[in-house]
Amino acid sequence: MKYFSGFCLCNEKELFNDFLEDKEYVVAGFSKGAQDAVDFVLNSNERVDKLQLLSPAFFDYNKKLIDINLKAFKQNKKAYIEQFLKKAGLPDFNYVCECNEKELLRLFTFNWEKIKEIKEVKIEIFLGEYDKISASKKAYDFFKSYGDVYFIKKANHFLRS
Repeated sequence: MKYFSGFCLCNEKELFNDFLEDKEYVVAGFSKGAQDAVDFVLNSNERVDKLQLLSPAFFDYNKKLIDINLKAFKQNKKAYIEQFLKKAGLPDFNYVCECNEKELLRLFTFNWEKIKEIKEVKIEIFLGEYDKISASKKAYDFFKSYGDVYFIKKANHFLRS
């Protein structure tokens, strides 16, 4: 399995063992990592049978809201990351890694429409009902055309109750 981590995270894969299919030819990603996983599948010549997107970072932010977030990140990066991950429901800050403004901008502006280009790969999408980070209901409506969507009741961005 090839796994891509979320924004400002590393080694958090173990948090998703209940959802991940840890087999060869599976690509998975959490949040921003789901964006990276989509790009990997589209740009790689490696065989991929399944793409698993865990709480894909699907935002409905206008330019003003993006600019507010970028400004807050620049002013106090540590506080921004802590607040962001606490809001997401991160159970343990030991998973926090280095990240930058460019990654944050990409997080908010990723073009999910490119998922339409993925062919002959089974796609599974896992969304939390109480996700305070991504627009989970809009994400559900978008992704249901591209794969099997699992909408987890009472779950946060980390797919936990």
